[in-house]
Amino acid sequence: MADATQDDNYDPHYEPVIQLTEKVNVTTNEENEDVIFKMRAKLFRFVTDSNEWKERGTGDLRLLQDKENKLIRVVMRRDKTLKVCANHMITAEMKLQPNVGSDRSWVYKVHADYAEGDPTAETLAIRFANSENANNFKEEFEKAQQSNEEQRKNKTATGGESSAPDATAGIEKAMESTSLNKANSEVADAIKSESEKPDSAEKVGEAVSASTGEKPTNDTAQEPVAPEQSLEQKIVNNLDPSKNVNADDKEQAKVTEPPVATDKEETKVEAVKEDKPSGDAQPI
Repeated sequence: MADATQDDNYDPHYEPVIQLTEKVNVTTNEENEDVIFKMRAKLFRFVTDSNEWKERGTGDLRLLQDKENKLIRVVMRRDKTLKVCANHMITAEMKLQPNVGSDRSWVYKVHADYAEGDPTAETLAIRFANSENANNFKEEFEKAQQSNEEQRKNKTATGGESSAPDATAGIEKAMESTSLNKANSEVADAIKSESEKPDSAEKVGEAVSASTGEKPTNDTAQEPVAPEQSLEQKIVNNLDPSKNVNADDKEQAKVTEPPVATDKEETKVEAVKEDKPSGDAQPI
């Protein structure tokens, strides 16, 4: 008897191998929402392939309102597992219709339900414990529809007024950019067409001043270009570098300096004098 009593009172204690001291914060994306309605219900979805109703889960059906944009959605989680079985926004197109042969259930269609992650179109049925709970849900559901519709209208009106100045500014900016591109194109065409002409620089400057509104400035003075020498003058200059002068200088030299006879010319004159007959000589 004593051994049996000791075995019943024996409670061994084992220290855990790993101490779980850190707490993991689990977010449900419902922290920024207020619960405005909560009621226990059972949710069904209609399967078109098999043409039958299938149960999605049983749990608390809640209407959650966002604290910032004031929009209301339907969220329902299964008991124990807390897996989402309904998650969709309440819109004005939804209509609660009574289920056939029941006064405590409602049927409605959803265009986008996010219970499975990706949005899917569903036909849902919600069944409550009694007709009173079903009517309370209908009242809150219709209030949420009106509230969401008003919030959407206010948001649309506010967004339309604020977007008008931005649109006008965008149009003006586009027109200014178009004019600038046109002016740049005219300058480029002028440079391309007038690049081979001697007065191209002046026309390009006029095009630039027309596009920018500024007068062109001539920072560098052009140096005078000497007149081109003739072929005969080039040959003379090559034979005698000392005579490499311009035509104007040459004319001035003729005026200011008397002609000087060279040695060859003096020899030629003497030769002519020797060959010239005297006045007394008679022709043969």
